[in-house]
Amino acid sequence: MRFVVDAQLPRRLTRRLNELGHEAVHTLDLPEGNRTAGQAVCTCADATAAAVVTKDADFVIQRTLSGRPQRLLVIATDNISNSLLLQFIETHLPAIASAFVAEAFLELTRQSLIIHD
Repeated sequence: MRFVVDAQLPRRLTRRLNELGHEAVHTLDLPEGNRTAGQAVCTCADATAAAVVTKDADFVIQRTLSGRPQRLLVIATDNISNSLLLQFIETHLPAIASAFVAEAFLELTRQSLIIHD
């Protein structure tokens, strides 16, 4: 599974996803870094069939209006420490990867993984 991790999330998440056998890049690694516009993040993700991982609701709006990014994982855990966030995502990663086989828009809350139409 490929991921593009957005600016509000820690770079450590990218490293951990790579350690777990996935391919992940953080917006800091893109040419414009964390100033990379949402459209450019979507273009990068869609070009490599990656899922955008974000906390930014703007991506939900963009996906609703334009269908981009093709794959979207919204992290909706409210305030959470980076260590707990990494542990939480790692726990749910098998279900996330499995869901992305057939689905395109996922939301991870503290309670569950939600699959949106």
